[in-house]
Amino acid sequence: MSTLLYVTAHPGNPETSYSLSAGEQFLQAYRESHPQDEVVHVDLYQRNIPHIDADVLDAWGKLQTGGTFNQLTEIQQQKVTQLNELLEEFVAADKYVFVTPMWNFSYPPVMKAYIDSFCVRAKTFKYTENGPVGLLQNKKAFHIQASGGVYSSGPVADRENGNRHLETVLHFVGITDVQHLFIEGVSTAGERAPQIKAESIEQARSIAQTF
Repeated sequence: MSTLLYVTAHPGNPETSYSLSAGEQFLQAYRESHPQDEVVHVDLYQRNIPHIDADVLDAWGKLQTGGTFNQLTEIQQQKVTQLNELLEEFVAADKYVFVTPMWNFSYPPVMKAYIDSFCVRAKTFKYTENGPVGLLQNKKAFHIQASGGVYSSGPVADRENGNRHLETVLHFVGITDVQHLFIEGVSTAGERAPQIKAESIEQARSIAQTF
């Protein structure tokens, strides 16, 4: 049995969101073809994702220099505990699906905060004399990203910083088997928008069969 972590970074719903509609259909097809697997949904707009702020940095500094958890302030204890829970949940999974919209050439800020929770030295990567090495080997990921324009190729491809950044991060922590589905041009598609949505759902369901 494998554990699939289904991470959504969208405040909308599948009825109005192209990325969430494809993600929901991916999950349905995945459950049909992998009935023995566990699926854990991490809704980043429903979970409390602490930012790495002054509280967290100060708490980490105290713990790294011999301080104890009980010496932290109450808010520091809460934030460190939440970050540790997110980290352990991420490390324990075997497969990952990320569902995001493209906002201002990247993804929502909550997604970056989530990435910061699992990029942790000695947990998901380590430094060696030959450079950093990812520790999450033999895992796979799938990213569904919807955007109003077309950014996967063409004249503005260099402005795509969502999937590009996520893939860089995943490779850094050792996850090199990364697939993606771009749902693009929905803002200018006009009457073709329903077709784009239907095609993306079909592709998502197809990928789920062998993911």
